[in-house]
Amino acid sequence: MKPTLKTSKYSPSRRSALKGTVVGVTGLAVAGGIVGAGVLLTEHTNEGAHAAAPNAVNPADAKKAIAAILNIAATAETLAVTFYAEVLAHADNLGLKPASRTNIKAALVEEQLHLLFLNKQGAKSMAKTFSFPYGRDTFRNLERFLKTQQLLESAFVAAYLAAVKEFAQLGRPDLAQIAAQLAAVEAEHRVVGRSIGAMLPVDNEAFPPLLLQNVAAAPAFLKGAGFLTPVKGNSFEFHAVSTAGAGVTMPTPAMTPVVKNTTITTATPTAGAAHLKF
Repeated sequence: MKPTLKTSKYSPSRRSALKGTVVGVTGLAVAGGIVGAGVLLTEHTNEGAHAAAPNAVNPADAKKAIAAILNIAATAETLAVTFYAEVLAHADNLGLKPASRTNIKAALVEEQLHLLFLNKQGAKSMAKTFSFPYGRDTFRNLERFLKTQQLLESAFVAAYLAAVKEFAQLGRPDLAQIAAQLAAVEAEHRVVGRSIGAMLPVDNEAFPPLLLQNVAAAPAFLKGAGFLTPVKGNSFEFHAVSTAGAGVTMPTPAMTPVVKNTTITTATPTAGAAHLKF
């Protein structure tokens, strides 16, 4: 069901809605079972997004490692689309004012665009049905929605930052750059939530926390936090959404070609890179 942007009552006293959210994120990070599952740091063949620059490691292992990272990313984006679609569908219950609905819709479209890009690279989501820590109350209670949103976006930022490092170690600066772009947008979404909750300052982190040791730890984190255990009464199915009409620009990542034998970036942004599909 396509969400509509209806005007609703809004209470200006929302600063208290996010009280304790930072503590909640940290606590759920521990509960999520952050484990050092590890990702193989290897090279791969020059085919698609799974191709890796030459190094001293098995190309087949590198291809598997990159595929695993992309699949985890696709799963996170599938969860994000499911989450924000539910938020918009229950915007009246949450008392979201028009500006907040507009920002949430933009976040939803951005998550869908992320997923579409990852799918073009061959990534597949490992789940299409999700749960939420507070069940249906996530979309009825503003404070619970915000706590959930802050946790999710903090986890997404951490996972993409881990991916930046792992892709770089795998010899794939192009994928590392895209992971950084994705992390930047997820960080913006986190600020959207803080703005809705009237938390000041909305941009309160000089550096985002590294909640995950590596990308492979993300599924255990999300499962432990209550996002990957759907049951009757707490089960939410993914449905793709339209990416039109939200005012979102840059629907695909721009890339700078790799310049060898230099430590200074002199490249002009281009529309694509050799191994990536747009």
